Amino acid sequence: MKTGLLIVDMQESIVRQKMDQKAIDHACEYINHVANVLRSNDHVVVHIQDVEGMEGAEPEQYQVISEIDVDGEDITITKESSNAFWQTNLEQTLKDLGVELLIVSGFAAEECVLFTYNGAMERGFRPVMLQNGVLSTYSDAVTSAYRDRNVISYPVVDYLIGSRMS
Repeated sequence: MKTGLLIVDMQESIVRQKMDQKAIDHACEYINHVANVLRSNDHVVVHIQDVEGMEGAEPEQYQVISEIDVDGEDITITKESSNAFWQTNLEQTLKDLGVELLIVSGFAAEECVLFTYNGAMERGFRPVMLQNGVLSTYSDAVTSAYRDRNVISYPVVDYLIGSRMS
């Protein structure tokens, strides 16, 4: 089964203004680990960038933060709404690549991550949230998202994908 990692809205103008560095570093450690496991086993990594209201903004403002590893083979999808599937080519891109299991990570648990998770489910994918790979400015939002949704940890990703990276 082909697996994809969605890294939602981990952008300079979004994350830097709202999260402290310790939280960013913590989440990025998990996101980068899973991304590297997937890349090294020919799976898919997708960076979702929110461009809503960014007309005229400097390109650096909507770039992925430097703490997230970006590979030349990664896919980038831009969106203008909370659900990364809404009015984008994300669904078709994933289907063309044969992706069935989607690991959702990024910012913000109560909005874009949750709405993208729900959008994946509605379109027939099997979504899971990456444990320790989701951020929010609300302390209870991540806990709530994990409680009410399917969650996957990085050791399980290592096992499922067949890699024993440390």
